[in-house]
Amino acid sequence: MDVFSRTFLPAAAEAGVAIPTVSRHMPIFRRCVEPDDTTVLVSRCYRPDAPMAGEYMLLLTYRRLVVTQESKVFHRLRLHLNANLRHLSNVTWSPDHARSAVEMAATAVDGVRERFRLRLGEPDAVWHFDSLLEHVFRAPRAAAA
Repeated sequence: MDVFSRTFLPAAAEAGVAIPTVSRHMPIFRRCVEPDDTTVLVSRCYRPDAPMAGEYMLLLTYRRLVVTQESKVFHRLRLHLNANLRHLSNVTWSPDHARSAVEMAATAVDGVRERFRLRLGEPDAVWHFDSLLEHVFRAPRAAAA
């Protein structure tokens, strides 16, 4: 089993994502992520600026941010964002402990500002996701290749 598979399933379980949902999104994630890349975080999310656009699934590794979209009516999946972390700028997030959520935003290489609200099951998860985002986006990049 490769590193991605070994780390993706526990991260999805930690976020409370159901196995059928994981199975539907996995083929898209597989095409976007290298087998030796470690999953940091998986979460269902939505776009606050487009609430009727359907559900999204966010995958963060140490190299990539991948977001898939699932349509509301037909439950069709499509790739929404596939970005190398080095190509993202102005990455920000704000924990919302009252609503057990984290709002994350980043500017993609094409200049589009992407915003996602990650819904978390409990307030303690907000602290955990905040620390994961801090670890990935604030860590020194000197050793990154």
